[in-house]
Amino acid sequence: MKRRSIEAETPMARAEDGLCRALLSLQGVAEMRAFLRDLCTPAELEALSDRWCVVPYILKGMPYREIHERTAVSITTIGRVARFLSHGNGGYLAALSRDAAPKSTRAKAAAADAATRPPASAAKSPRARVAARGVRR
Repeated sequence: MKRRSIEAETPMARAEDGLCRALLSLQGVAEMRAFLRDLCTPAELEALSDRWCVVPYILKGMPYREIHERTAVSITTIGRVARFLSHGNGGYLAALSRDAAPKSTRAKAAAADAATRPPASAAKSPRARVAARGVRR
């Protein structure tokens, strides 16, 4: 990916502002989906979707390897999303705070978390937790 400095009055900044206005003008998921499918290649759209789908898991504190096993998103991408969640521009959290994450995404993350949680009777030792996750030392 190209690294560019986007300053207030550059042509690139104006183009980014125009894109932001275009995104804001769309009404509903169907219009947004159509726009994104026109704007992005399938690989670009998949990359954006991958980044968004790992956010709930990261916020739950799930280990990266477990997120990777559930989503098939690369550990590098998961790490990048985590870095921007904590040191980025606040975009992920702004979208989440406005309930932009579909309830199905949040429900899937919660269900997946509950499905892998050991029963209450299971041992709580660190070794047992590591073994339950399938992590090898």
